[in-house]
Amino acid sequence: MNTKEILKKVRKIEIKTRRLSDHIFGGEYHSSFKGRGMTFSEVRQYQFGDDVRAIDWNVTARYNEPYIKIFEEERELTMMLLVDVSGSELFGTSTQFKKDTVTEIAATLAFSATQNNDKVGLILFSDDIELFIPPKKGKSHVLRIIRELIEFKPKSTKTNIAVALKFLSSVMKKKAIVFMLSDFMDDAYEKTLKIAAKKHDLTGIRVYDKHDEEIPNLGMVPMLDSETGNVQLINTSANSVRTNYTENAARLSAYYISMFKRSGAGTINTRVDESYVKKLLGYFKHKGR
Repeated sequence: MNTKEILKKVRKIEIKTRRLSDHIFGGEYHSSFKGRGMTFSEVRQYQFGDDVRAIDWNVTARYNEPYIKIFEEERELTMMLLVDVSGSELFGTSTQFKKDTVTEIAATLAFSATQNNDKVGLILFSDDIELFIPPKKGKSHVLRIIRELIEFKPKSTKTNIAVALKFLSSVMKKKAIVFMLSDFMDDAYEKTLKIAAKKHDLTGIRVYDKHDEEIPNLGMVPMLDSETGNVQLINTSANSVRTNYTENAARLSAYYISMFKRSGAGTINTRVDESYVKKLLGYFKHKGR
């Protein structure tokens, strides 16, 4: 993909996802993720109906009439996007690859954060940390993140979620809003997940294809393991093969949901042929209650 094609794709994703963040997610995002607390803003004269508990007695005594303290939400937050760029993301049997859906969701979240004047950072991971972009504000920064999501070529095709979570905990010392986008075809990340979820407001977004969960009966088929590069001839007509495939997929999905729930983190599941808009909106509305 040349520079002109990349810029065209960035622009296309910007138009689609910015419209979503402007008209749908901006307000929901703001109400779902609170600031660090209330900070003092100013004092003003007491007005009928004001809470008497807010009276500033020092200023009131000085001017011999009641004044109250005004507080406002300390809004500035930091969002970190942890995005899986392993080989299994380049898979899709419906409308698009999992990677394309992940990019759209990440862009929507990034624009929602920018609209609320929050910082956004990016961690791309495989079984290693492929790229780290520290959090910053602004549209140009978000466009850089989208460009990396589109064109970045990882060194490895494998997945290690624990590595990504450990790196997050090491670089983000203050609490952040964290979205981890992956198909979660991995396990053994319980310990690092608990540490990260205790420190940050963490949500896992599982993006998957319908054939990640079940394999159709197609007879003898050569299959490529996108994470190891191995090709095997698989007899998809065999019930045992299809059953083992489905059971393993169900095991990884159940592990993801169970571990995130146990760690106090949120979860979203969206298939590439489903509307991620409805899934995100439903999650934000529930979280904002």
